[in-house]
Amino acid sequence: MTVEENPAASSAWIPRLAYGLAIFSSAFLLFEVEPLIAKIILPWFGGAAAVWTTCLLFFQVVLLLGYLYAHLLTRSFRPRTQGHVHAALLAASLLVLPILPRDSWKPTGLENPAWRILLLLGVTVGLPFFLLSSTSPLLQAWYAQRRAGSAPYRFYALSNAGSLLALLSYPILVEPRLSTSHQAVGWSLAYAAVVVLCAAVALSPRGEIASGPPPADSPSPAAPRPDWKTQTLWIALAACASALLLAITNHISQNIAAVPFLWVIPLSLYLLSFILCFEGHAWYQRGFFLRMLGVVLGGMTYALASSFDNSPLFALIPLFCIGLFVCCMFCHGELARLKPAPAHLTSFYLMISLGGALGAVFVALLAPHIFRGYYELPIALGSCAVLVLVVNRRDPGSQFYKARWQPAWLVLVALVVAVIASLFVTVRDQAARTRRMVRNFYGVLSVLDQVGPNAVLVQGTAQHPLDDDTRFRKLMNGTIDHGLQFLAPARRRQPTSYYGPGSGAGLTLQDLGERGPLRAGFIGLGAGTLAAYGRPGDRYIFYEINPLVVQIAHQEFSFLQDSQAGIEIVPGDARLSLERESPQGFDVLVVDAFSGDSIPVHLLTREAFALYFRQLKPDGVLAVHVSNKYLYLQPVVEAAAAWLGKKAMLVVSDADEPKGIYRAQWILLSGQDAFFSQPEIAKAGQLLTPKSSTQLWTDDYSSLYRILK
Repeated sequence: MTVEENPAASSAWIPRLAYGLAIFSSAFLLFEVEPLIAKIILPWFGGAAAVWTTCLLFFQVVLLLGYLYAHLLTRSFRPRTQGHVHAALLAASLLVLPILPRDSWKPTGLENPAWRILLLLGVTVGLPFFLLSSTSPLLQAWYAQRRAGSAPYRFYALSNAGSLLALLSYPILVEPRLSTSHQAVGWSLAYAAVVVLCAAVALSPRGEIASGPPPADSPSPAAPRPDWKTQTLWIALAACASALLLAITNHISQNIAAVPFLWVIPLSLYLLSFILCFEGHAWYQRGFFLRMLGVVLGGMTYALASSFDNSPLFALIPLFCIGLFVCCMFCHGELARLKPAPAHLTSFYLMISLGGALGAVFVALLAPHIFRGYYELPIALGSCAVLVLVVNRRDPGSQFYKARWQPAWLVLVALVVAVIASLFVTVRDQAARTRRMVRNFYGVLSVLDQVGPNAVLVQGTAQHPLDDDTRFRKLMNGTIDHGLQFLAPARRRQPTSYYGPGSGAGLTLQDLGERGPLRAGFIGLGAGTLAAYGRPGDRYIFYEINPLVVQIAHQEFSFLQDSQAGIEIVPGDARLSLERESPQGFDVLVVDAFSGDSIPVHLLTREAFALYFRQLKPDGVLAVHVSNKYLYLQPVVEAAAAWLGKKAMLVVSDADEPKGIYRAQWILLSGQDAFFSQPEIAKAGQLLTPKSSTQLWTDDYSSLYRILK
């Protein structure tokens, strides 16, 4: 018999389709807006990787509120009232459209960026995101009311499929083709359409009981309420997966770049694990994933313990992404095994969202305040290992259930202890190697005292002639050097690292400084190394967004105090500061604002380069540092130079290890031929030929994929 011949089947299919479409489209918009709004506000907060982590925290907390709303609404009101309340809130949410944050939210000083980001997101997308997040649990509960004995958990897999599709489509289809303003308007129009659909479902009659036996995979609706131990385990599993998501995302972003292209990968894997575990076809096989879990926990633990600064990009990202996926499959697979009857569906989702929010709060808010280093990732990995023991001890279906002294159980315990002990030793050794370690929203800064390779160690003490003292102090941001200074008084004024006398910045400051007093601007302070080039009468202005960098440059290094130039430090994001200032008339402006190889994209766009030249004298020089392990930045700068009609020269300087100098690549831009004809400049560099095929970055467009090495 066809559907047309069976009116009952037809009437059952139509509501199911409407529910599924509403859940899928709501989830799609929910996760389409996440990278969109983060990309809009990223330049306002210095392009820091922590911006995305803070956004994830907001999304997790609002998701919790949405699930709590769905739980209370279905428990406290009659079906008709539930629909009217939800429809009214949906209508009210249209008043906040379109979701374009106002410029008044841009930071003006040194206030805590995390709280400002949370408030900005709450005002801009808070209500629509709240209602979209409540759609899946609310409509699943309504569907269960309408069809007794139904198994609504597959809607949860459908919801996550919509989320995953949104995340994958954003960097491939949306971001490269539309400006952020057009994206925001388009999203707002789509949201209005989804509001109409969800309101129609909310106001439709409910309460009919379908006939027929319940599905075979449906838990009994008369099952008792799960006890507090089970609910606590729900929270712990969800919190562990969420903490791993944020911690691994933060770890990757600190060493690559804080842009949606990379943010999408971990979050997509996180959602994929939800889809596979709740889809209903037993994708999660405990035995297989427990073995895989042992492999990935060991691999990530080893990577954190060893020095992998020179490890290739194609090895690091798969290691941590595969590790995240396997850990999430374990956490979400165990959640799926513990799911209750549909009568307790909203409670289950509420506990999952509570765990997700707790994991996000731990990584995004607590960790930067209570830890000096990136210790949340080792803690999350250790917690995942402990949960393996807890789950297997509680489940009667596990081979380890009540197996206190069996060899297999003892081996499992030993492996977990080994992982935790290794993580503890790694954290302890990292702290012991540093002279000073501090942390805030922008990352971890470490100061290390080291001895160069030419030192002769006698009974543990470095012995050197005074003029060949190789002791030095280094500033690290994550795994990237941000400055180096020799400790011997005779050598501490020597410019080092990427700023040696033969570097692009060094040559420019020396050449222009010979013509008279300089007014120079520097985007990025680091250890203050470039201040070593200051001469009497010079004015050096440093723009630095991280207050801890300023503090360390003054307290742990002496470049600023020793400089003969007048030093001024402007706090806050350099681009926002330059936009607020009148033309400075700089002779030279140096752009060197990397953070753990994270590229602040907003400092390399067409609009940014136009701003730089407005702040320069007509014959001024712009020096851009393009050294990077993973990204090929030269085409981006070349495209900007071509658009501005400026000449560009690439200066590559070689390393000189005894002098503490690294290999460096700089691009010098100027509109004056006279600068490039100077003997020292012409000898050191190579004029670049603009390539019209190179894509110019703008505030509305940037593509990391095209410049990956």
